[in-house]
Amino acid sequence: MTIQGLNHVNIRAEQPLLDSLRDFYCHVLGLREGERPPFPSPGYWLYAGQLPVVHLYEARPGENRPTVQRGPVDHFAFDAVDPSAVAARLRSMGVPFERKTLPAMGQVQIFLIDPAGNRVELQFPPATAADGLDDGA
Repeated sequence: MTIQGLNHVNIRAEQPLLDSLRDFYCHVLGLREGERPPFPSPGYWLYAGQLPVVHLYEARPGENRPTVQRGPVDHFAFDAVDPSAVAARLRSMGVPFERKTLPAMGQVQIFLIDPAGNRVELQFPPATAADGLDDGA
């Protein structure tokens, strides 16, 4: 068996939080809502291009799903382009973020938190690291 990549992230929550997550991933990060198989529980599949990379699935009534995970998973990451434009968009929307650069790789990273408390990384190709992006707040 050879792993070839990460297929998707699945987030389970109550319906009001699912709607907030859908709005965040679509309006803030630019994913789009798309086709989803007819599962018994409501939810959304959010696409980056042709790939459904975020699955949002309604938790069962009474199911305890804490919004801030305390486990060992720190974050999940998406490949992105144009860190200056992304930072400007996040600032204009009032979305707090943190910018980091990996000097050895010349890679820019932007970290932010989704409405469920998940830490999300946007990872930019090394060629964009010297674009003058300043730290976000």
